[in-house]
Amino acid sequence: MQRRKFIGKAALVSLASIIGADIVYGSKMVENYIPLALQDPDPFKLFNKDKEMVVLNDKPWNMEAQAHLLDDKITPNKFVFVRNNGLIPEDIDVKNWTLDFDGESVQQKKTYTLEELKSKFKHYTYQLTLECGGNGRSEFDPPAKGNQWTIGAVYCASWTGVRLRDVLEDVGIKDDAVYFGYHAADLHLSRDPSKEPISRGAPMAKAMQDETLLAFKMNGEDIPLAHGYPLRVIAGGWPASVSGKWLQRISIRNIVHDGTKMTGTAYRVPCKPVAPGAKVADEDMCIIESMPVKSLITYPKSGAIISKGKKLNIRGHAWAGELEVVKMEYSIDFGATWKVCKLDKPANRLAWQHFSAAIDFPKEGYYEVWAKATDANGVSQPMLLPGWNPKGYLNNACHRIAVKIA
Repeated sequence: MQRRKFIGKAALVSLASIIGADIVYGSKMVENYIPLALQDPDPFKLFNKDKEMVVLNDKPWNMEAQAHLLDDKITPNKFVFVRNNGLIPEDIDVKNWTLDFDGESVQQKKTYTLEELKSKFKHYTYQLTLECGGNGRSEFDPPAKGNQWTIGAVYCASWTGVRLRDVLEDVGIKDDAVYFGYHAADLHLSRDPSKEPISRGAPMAKAMQDETLLAFKMNGEDIPLAHGYPLRVIAGGWPASVSGKWLQRISIRNIVHDGTKMTGTAYRVPCKPVAPGAKVADEDMCIIESMPVKSLITYPKSGAIISKGKKLNIRGHAWAGELEVVKMEYSIDFGATWKVCKLDKPANRLAWQHFSAAIDFPKEGYYEVWAKATDANGVSQPMLLPGWNPKGYLNNACHRIAVKIA
């Protein structure tokens, strides 16, 4: 008779934390059994998200905000989009959590416990903007495969951690280092332990920036499980996929990192413009680095009705990857003319910036308010969809809301 193998203690604790209650007879559950409470879970309760968040996928979990939910200057967790590539880790053991450094370009392999990282290196806190490379994908025509994000796969949270640069200096890296790649604890959808759901990274210049963190707090609290608890890379201004969750290992490479979703067409766009629907060879695709200039009207909600003679006070956020936004404008005549908004400086580099304006309308009727940001290099958002690409990345068209004056 085959002996039953029971679920481990660490996995049981993780399941109980997701359910939000002690599993009374949990020790009797066989290994790999999924409690009914999690077989068809409520994602809003599961991830502590607002009910107005929009679920795009449940295998893996992906959900986005709506524009009006992102009105806060620092985004609360309940409005932070979820983008997973695999299954959330089930057996996190924080007390024994370690981070390994390896690869062709380290002086020697080195391991830190989470507590060593926290105690040995100085802590820093920055507001950092993270946006999914596919944010806005739903507008592309011909359609691009992938989660059909609209405008809500972006946020700016306050992150606390240690600088990756400080840790790399302690590890010791060779002169031939060109890239870092992360490796994490999330599981492939197939549950095959030999497969990584995602393993991306960035050039060493990005690793060495002040704001690139090994983060363990988000908005002053432990990072929520869905967002990388207990340790995450944060590389603001670049596609959020560079900011690896559930971090267990960092490889310092003497080549461009070739992990899962670093090759082929993943997080790449054509190096030169192509016709809509064109097939592009892998070698003609370039890796996305700094995200393009973009903005979002967060107040009022699209569809607002305003009394005749009253001003409409709008507000929102603007960001530009590695750059600062230097000008913010709005239009109420479909882009024929533009007026300047009030624009705040960023709280720190790579944080989004807040804008506002008071708008007068000439008479009753239907209007659209369009928002347009311009970055420090003088590049402005396109009024409508930018150049097509096979994976539907980098849609930074002007955000628009509908308004009726009655």
